Amino acid sequence: MIKATYNDKDLVVDILTRSFESNQSVNYIVKQDKERLKRIKYLMDYSFEVCYLFGNVFLSSDKKACALVLYPDKKKTTFKTVLLDVKLILNTVGFQNIKKTLSRESLIKGIQPKEHMYYLWFIGVDPKFQQSGIGTSLLNDLIQDSNLKKRPIYLETSTLKNLPWYQKFGFQVYHEAYLGYKLFFLKR
Repeated sequence: MIKATYNDKDLVVDILTRSFESNQSVNYIVKQDKERLKRIKYLMDYSFEVCYLFGNVFLSSDKKACALVLYPDKKKTTFKTVLLDVKLILNTVGFQNIKKTLSRESLIKGIQPKEHMYYLWFIGVDPKFQQSGIGTSLLNDLIQDSNLKKRPIYLETSTLKNLPWYQKFGFQVYHEAYLGYKLFFLKR
């Protein structure tokens, strides 16, 4: 695993956009119109920016997978973050989805424990290379990194088939929520 640089942003955004194109949780907040794929791409761009500021962005050593890690306790409101949030609303969510999106984010923050965590916001593998062990290797590296930082890993997934994979690494479901789809909260 390598730490991504800002020059890797386009690659990371591309991998995540293609990996999460049909993800229920992502599509719940993204305005569903002819620009949907561009909106998902902008969500991944936003997420990269936030994690680059207040966490870490990692790539697998072969640059076919990536992960966005956020340290919520380090996140601060700045002019830049406010601008990013406004752009997220305009480019991804749309005005009609603001309430739904804010409710979802409030629900997630209310369920997550108030401790210093290693929040695995997104992990994705280039779809052409999925099922080849790249994601497994990256997740193992992330677990080692979280252990070095002495921070438990938290994440959410709406993809039921991913649960056994995460559980294989010692993640446990600590909460489930229904938002029109099931959202599973995991901790390791």
